Amino acid sequence: MNEDIVLRSPPPAFLGPGFARFAAEQPFLASLVLGAGLIVLAYASFRLTRVLLVRLINPLAERTQYRWDDALKGRKFFWRLSYAVPVLVLRAGLPYLPALQTTVLLERLLSVAMAIVVARAFASLVNAFGDVYAKGPNAAQRPIKGYLQVIVLVGYLLAAIVIIAIVVQRDPVVILTGIGAASAVLILVFQDTLLSLVAGMTITNNDLVRIGDWIEMPEFNADGFVHDIALNTVTVQNWDKTFSVIPTHKFLGHSFKNWRGMQASGGRRIKRSLLIDMSTVRFMGAQDVERLSRFALLRPYFEEKRRDIEEWIKEHPAALDDPVNSRRLTNLGTFRAYVTRYLQAHPDIAQDMTFLVRHLDPTPQGIPIEIYVFVSDVRWAVYEGVQADVFDHLLAILPEFELSVFQSPSGADVRRLALSPAPDAGGSAAPAA
Repeated sequence: MNEDIVLRSPPPAFLGPGFARFAAEQPFLASLVLGAGLIVLAYASFRLTRVLLVRLINPLAERTQYRWDDALKGRKFFWRLSYAVPVLVLRAGLPYLPALQTTVLLERLLSVAMAIVVARAFASLVNAFGDVYAKGPNAAQRPIKGYLQVIVLVGYLLAAIVIIAIVVQRDPVVILTGIGAASAVLILVFQDTLLSLVAGMTITNNDLVRIGDWIEMPEFNADGFVHDIALNTVTVQNWDKTFSVIPTHKFLGHSFKNWRGMQASGGRRIKRSLLIDMSTVRFMGAQDVERLSRFALLRPYFEEKRRDIEEWIKEHPAALDDPVNSRRLTNLGTFRAYVTRYLQAHPDIAQDMTFLVRHLDPTPQGIPIEIYVFVSDVRWAVYEGVQADVFDHLLAILPEFELSVFQSPSGADVRRLALSPAPDAGGSAAPAA
């Protein structure tokens, strides 16, 4: 037997004395055989643990009325903790691998893996506590999410110190003391990196930004989709195909708009107004009602208003003396009713979301009739097409109601005024020169 090879532990007794002699004569080959068997055993234990989680713990959590088990399941606490099983199996079997000098290195790697597993499971446990607390009565008044994030951060930092201690074979307390002494220099040198690290954890834990989200950040001329999220930078591909590179920590100090909610809702908002010339607003007569009854969308409206006015007149006989004492329809109100029914019948307008056709405060440019609805397709091109079609139709149909939109005088209007005949002193128009 090679003198450089020393058996660390005898092979397991259940393998028999024959395998022990084989391990003494061929330690390297025996280590390969035992190592392969150990890996198979670790994988089998891992799969068995997962099966128990899926078939036993998860159904049990769904049947109980407690919130803790649902929170732990939602945060994948047991799922993350299951990774400790194969690590423990491998760690327990390492002493039986004969004569491999790399066993010490493998023990360190398994210890590092165990530290990572424990840290991730601890983070899931803390977040599960936060989920349970968030459903409590005091969550809105006294939120603790920020404190829990600090606890998670401290847990990851301690895990990192333990990992470093395992790798360099030093006491974690010694490493922690050294880091404390050099913390001022480290903070000064790595200030932006530390800020970006904290910002990145905040963005990730709060799910503020994802790759593929459409965001707007005017301070950095960013308006487009998130292309990449790195430690120090977030890259946004703008609509003009340029890229805006934003420091990650700027997301904590500057406001930005994320359009993910709009995309997830399935509806995209139309919020636009028509400015109606106030001089064209008037009461409608019977002939106007008869003429506009040609519109199929308005017939139920006129019938409803007719019954409503008749019942009102019965309660207010003075309305029969003079029309000024009665209720009358206006062309603007009828147009608003037409717009409402037109949009309700439009196949591309979402009827289950906010739906408003309303007056806004009069302005020097006229009375704004605002349309506040949602298109049921969030794609930009489709949305713009639907919005254009809607306002094309409304602008074209407006003269039917004897209404007009406000428009500032153009150069052609000024020229027409300049060429129009000026009135003479007697009030008659003089011929144009």
